[in-house]
Amino acid sequence: METGQMVGFIGLGVMGEPMCRNLAKKSGRPVLAFDMRPEPLQRLSRDGVESAASIADLTSRCDIVLLSLPGEPQVREVVLGEAGILASSRAGQTVVDCSTAPVTLAKELAEALAAKGVDFVDAPVARTAQAAIDGTLSIMVGGSTEAYERVQPLLACMGTEITHCGQVGAGQAVKLMNNMVVAQTVVAIAEALAVAHKSGAVDGKVLFETMAKSSSDSFVLRNHGMKSMLPDIHPKEGAFPTTYILKDLSYALRLAEESGLDLASAKTTQRLLEQTRDMGYGDRYYTAVIKAIEGE
Repeated sequence: METGQMVGFIGLGVMGEPMCRNLAKKSGRPVLAFDMRPEPLQRLSRDGVESAASIADLTSRCDIVLLSLPGEPQVREVVLGEAGILASSRAGQTVVDCSTAPVTLAKELAEALAAKGVDFVDAPVARTAQAAIDGTLSIMVGGSTEAYERVQPLLACMGTEITHCGQVGAGQAVKLMNNMVVAQTVVAIAEALAVAHKSGAVDGKVLFETMAKSSSDSFVLRNHGMKSMLPDIHPKEGAFPTTYILKDLSYALRLAEESGLDLASAKTTQRLLEQTRDMGYGDRYYTAVIKAIEGE
């Protein structure tokens, strides 16, 4: 990686802002950022991040452009829209999408950008908002070996586990399957706690602490279960909301259907999370699914 080449970053939300900050602090390269909101740009200016006037301005000045956006509609507009990256890109650039989006979209973007000589890498991130702040994200990467090696030093500024999963789309596939399994595990743990609550047979704290010492132990149990479901705390701010996990599940189920698979358990999880959203918990941490399970 050559010092001095400017890096662009588009999308400064809960994950994007701290990712961009770590990039500015650790990469040794000037960072140019763009977001529709002025507040994160103002905060990042204190870390030396320059604000771009537009997506076109950013694209014209950067060799590598990273995205961290809510989902498919935003990624599609930022890359393929009339004033998007594709319209102002040039041969030799690399676009890195750290959003969570469908595998088919990753392949579509890669094809469109390749026509202009631009490389595309899908690099969705996993772990919490705190991990984004700490620079300890897990990042799953899809793209050519050459493109991966080009962007890996930048990704290492934001994460501690950087995995090259395969060609374009592989990073998204791994991320979607990861989130699908986590969501189903959250539901399983919520169901166990609901039984403990309703039956009165065992205290929920005792149940979870004993499970943590048994074969059902998991990261999800110790974090989602013990820290959120047990104390019944499902925050609005700084956590992954029900609406977001539903988005990721929809992408995962789309990939399954395109592969000729009918995932009954994942669809049940989707239905319960939709019920959670409809009960008014759409903006809450998705551990609130226990409310739908307990019928509260």
